[in-house]
Amino acid sequence: MSDVADVARPARKVTTLAELTPSQIEAIRKIPAEKDAVVVPFGATRPNAIFTGRERFDLEQEKIFRRYPVPVTVSALLEPGSVVANDSYGVPMLVSRTRDGTIKAFINACQHKGSKIIEDCAVHKQGRMTCPYHAWTYGIDGKLIGVSRSEAFEGLDKSQRGLVELEAREWGGIVYVQLNRDIAADWSQLSSQVAEDFTAIGIPAAHVYGRKAFDLKANWKVVLEPFLEGYHVQRLHAASIGDKFQDAPNIVDMFGPNIRQVSGRIGYVPEMLDEDAGANVHKLVTHAYTAFPNCVVITSQYYTSIMLLMPRDADRTVVEYFMLTPGPATTPKAEEVFARSYELILGVFGNEDFRAAEISQAGLNAGVPEATIYCGLETNIVRYYEAIEALL
Repeated sequence: MSDVADVARPARKVTTLAELTPSQIEAIRKIPAEKDAVVVPFGATRPNAIFTGRERFDLEQEKIFRRYPVPVTVSALLEPGSVVANDSYGVPMLVSRTRDGTIKAFINACQHKGSKIIEDCAVHKQGRMTCPYHAWTYGIDGKLIGVSRSEAFEGLDKSQRGLVELEAREWGGIVYVQLNRDIAADWSQLSSQVAEDFTAIGIPAAHVYGRKAFDLKANWKVVLEPFLEGYHVQRLHAASIGDKFQDAPNIVDMFGPNIRQVSGRIGYVPEMLDEDAGANVHKLVTHAYTAFPNCVVITSQYYTSIMLLMPRDADRTVVEYFMLTPGPATTPKAEEVFARSYELILGVFGNEDFRAAEISQAGLNAGVPEATIYCGLETNIVRYYEAIEALL
């Protein structure tokens, strides 16, 4: 979402305009010069209850988060032969990549007495996992491969006691998992175009430079809204990155309930796109995606930010943030750029966007306003809500 000022570009791969998908290129070429952007007045509203009401929260859980696969982590986090635990949706999960590269997801519960097998959130590079309670051992493919004092069990069939598997799939470098085991996964809401876009900007092959979890006192949609609009940027981020972005509408495309926004940075004119075919396109324009239902992707000159906004209650959201770089830092200068970028973006999101969500939720919980009104710089919020409401 921002670049680091006054720091030399590290020696690394950049994304040029030609490397993007034809759909991305077409959208970028529609971005007007800053002076030509026009804001059309707009005045849609949404009632307070969609951010505070128990009925709406429970309906979203039933019709969206327990009905469709949801994003759990990024593909780049897991090398072959590794596993990570994740509780962010309130479901204890294990996500692994087997040695042949296959992504697997399981309930993080031993088939003996239900104990968690991995208790932390670190990535473990290992071929097997041992339950800390009675030392039952599983492969990262979920198979039960060892039972301590197995002679003490009558009729125990290890082949029938593997970990409970959840349907999982990689989509554009994001790992999606079906949380509800009682229904088959329905992948229809995920856009193939957005997956192609994510591949073009390098998400599946990226390196996870940093990751951090935030436990926020705010509804997931209140957390999401800033990433769907440009109205706040020059105001909320006035002291950090506000001077790098236009106060203008984005070029928007919708692919089902998935939104792609592209916008020019400060001083952008379309002619800049053709001045240097080898230039980093992210230096000129920013992509911002909301991938169904709660995945935010924002491109920057040196890195890509990915956030998974996981609802835990009507006024509580766990955000998993990932900073992806094209590869590990290979020079001291690259490490300096990445480190400064990471510090900056955690400050922007954590101290500004997420803080705004929490102080907004406090007022909403008090019943004010009774209805939120949206302006011409916030139309994407309403577009997204309409797509979500159609599923409810």
